[in-house]
Amino acid sequence: MKKNELYLNEYAALCREADRLEPEMFDRYEVQRGLRDKNGNGVVTGLTNISRIDSFKMVDGVKTPCEGKLWYRGYDCIELVKGFRGKHAGFEEVAYLLLFGELPNSRQMWEFRDILAANRTLPTNFTRDVIMKAPSSDIMNSLTRSVLTLASYDKNCSDNSIENVLRQCIALIGVFPMLAVYGYHAYNHYQNDESMYIHRPSKKICTAENLLMMLRPDKKYTDLEARVLDIALVLHMEHGGGNNSTFTTRVVTSSGSDTYSVIAAALSSLKGPKHGGANIKVVEMMRDIEKNVGDWEDEDEVRTYLKKILNREAFDRKGLIYGMGHAVYSLSDPRAQVFKGFVQKLAEAKGRNRDFALYSMIERIAPEVIAEKARIYKGVSANVDFYSGFVYSMLEIPLEMYTPIFAIARIVGWSAHRIEELINMDKIIRPAYKSVMEEREYVDIEDRS
Repeated sequence: MKKNELYLNEYAALCREADRLEPEMFDRYEVQRGLRDKNGNGVVTGLTNISRIDSFKMVDGVKTPCEGKLWYRGYDCIELVKGFRGKHAGFEEVAYLLLFGELPNSRQMWEFRDILAANRTLPTNFTRDVIMKAPSSDIMNSLTRSVLTLASYDKNCSDNSIENVLRQCIALIGVFPMLAVYGYHAYNHYQNDESMYIHRPSKKICTAENLLMMLRPDKKYTDLEARVLDIALVLHMEHGGGNNSTFTTRVVTSSGSDTYSVIAAALSSLKGPKHGGANIKVVEMMRDIEKNVGDWEDEDEVRTYLKKILNREAFDRKGLIYGMGHAVYSLSDPRAQVFKGFVQKLAEAKGRNRDFALYSMIERIAPEVIAEKARIYKGVSANVDFYSGFVYSMLEIPLEMYTPIFAIARIVGWSAHRIEELINMDKIIRPAYKSVMEEREYVDIEDRS
């Protein structure tokens, strides 16, 4: 072992010893780990008028689990999706709603689409000088680097007036698909030795269509593919304000930092496997199940393998059935419910009915397997990540792009929360930590053991 590695092992051991806190301390000092109590309820850290999640209701004074609901500016997200009626611009319509508080009329909708289209442009040579230099297999890192670099092209980077921040946010919403897709193509070319494709976005088509067009060598996509991706973007656009990356957005905004730094921080939060990277784990788990279960239609065999995963005997041995359960939802995740109908249509069109049947079986029996293993304080159901990875695979979207697509959608929610924070909150967010250290007397270096 190299000398540096030996030092790192020794120093890491010192860190583990110095920084370890006994779990019982959190109960003793009444500190909620992860800002959540034992029932999974989050600590209230602010107010918002942008979105809301419902997972419980009061029945005769008792908090009772209910079917999940997700509200955008007072509208049920399921009703919003129903209202699209086959259109492909749901992303643009709901982005307008989240940013400005009302659904657009026809004139406002077309005006906003034109504004977004006009912002689908990058500074001269930015693709060559920034995105294609030092390409990375981690497209989220590439995306974050690009966002921070865009700050140096903005003469009003640090102006936090609402007018300027809105300009910056709309510009980022417009270019996020380009930054992510071009970052992927650069990586695929320089590290995988594949052909390079840099398609310019079209001003005549919507965000979902542009995404598919820019990703694919032949630029072609079907009506159903564009519609399903558009709905995926809408369902990932915002989520109640209490998620990790949105909280990061508000924390960094409260410090007075600029828009580019705020969004870079949110991206850094989203890329974590416990947040935006969860759908990748679902796909990897499903591939493992497909490989190790002989008969996909044998419910007993599938159930047995799920138990092995839960008992840390299979897959990544973390003891998790990915895509099952949620920090907030109990009986159901409305996003997963909306998704499922479109997933089935896409599976039929792509000849993936057998895969869909396996997903549906696991969605049904995994909660039973989990309930047998652990005490559950609320219901366990499939979350949106369970189906989103399957959708992306049917859309022939590369695995490296899964979390960036989440970011392409969530930049809208982050922008809305940044603006709301700037308008209403005038204090830096400064949480308190309880210190449990012991006071010690200083010892001269010659007298230390």
